[in-house]
Amino acid sequence: MIKGLAISTVWVLDQDRAKEFYTEKLGLELRNDMTLGEGGMRWITVGAKDQPDVELTLMVPGTGNTDPESAEALRTLVAKGMLGAGVLRTDDVWGDYERLKARGVEFVQEPQERPYGTEALFRDDSGNWFSFTQAREGGLDLDKEWSC
Repeated sequence: MIKGLAISTVWVLDQDRAKEFYTEKLGLELRNDMTLGEGGMRWITVGAKDQPDVELTLMVPGTGNTDPESAEALRTLVAKGMLGAGVLRTDDVWGDYERLKARGVEFVQEPQERPYGTEALFRDDSGNWFSFTQAREGGLDLDKEWSC
């Protein structure tokens, strides 16, 4: 039986740069940085301190079982900023927005009110974009007219 999400892949262009971005700029903790087997692929995972059971693996296209043509297509999509890697939750979107911006995180949208909460959008050092969201207290406000 499925118990939940444990690891999700974020395609990156450079693992050292990505490791620095995710740990030093975003403040995630490094969980693993190892090479699997002699001359094997590098396995880097990071995660939020308060969520020990969920990790992001920072993977370069072309490692593992990705064929060269698909790896090049992935690298192109990542570099163009065409991949959304997910939603990161916060309980202080405005404060964290200012802190992350001061650390050099590139925000493509400052925090804005949405039906589900307050959301900002940022890109990582490879081009992947993330929603950075503080959930609305009490859930959705269905009586209000929203346009996104």
